[in-house]
Amino acid sequence: MTRPEPSYTIEQLENEPIADLPSFTRDDAVRLGEIAVAVIREWERDLAVDVHIGDELAYRAQLGGTGQPNADVIQGKILVVKRFGHSSLLGRFRKEADPSIAEGLDDSYKFWGGCVPIFVDGELVGTIATSGEPDVVDHEATAEAVRRYLAERSA
Repeated sequence: MTRPEPSYTIEQLENEPIADLPSFTRDDAVRLGEIAVAVIREWERDLAVDVHIGDELAYRAQLGGTGQPNADVIQGKILVVKRFGHSSLLGRFRKEADPSIAEGLDDSYKFWGGCVPIFVDGELVGTIATSGEPDVVDHEATAEAVRRYLAERSA
């Protein structure tokens, strides 16, 4: 089922659920990645997905025509999340509102949607990121995977 391209506001992004968990293991990362792949397939999207714990890749899937260029973009989105502690799409919106937030950052920082932080007890420990579609679509798929993962963990 192909979905229309979403639109967001800063306020919506600031109020999205945050993945703040009591723990997040490699098995959790794989499960989150599997859920993301299910969302990508269900929505008929062409996306790569990476789940990192710290700096280590814990899960990767490259669907459709995605590949290394998408993995490179994901790395840049992760830099934004690690620097600011919130989604890379919120980073894009905030940078558009105030370009000075990116002063001193090189072009390896990708202020494009698709990467979401994962916290354990308030500490940033990992990320899930997608790349391959317009950045609002990347973000939508990532956020939906996180929502489904959180629902599964709380069930």
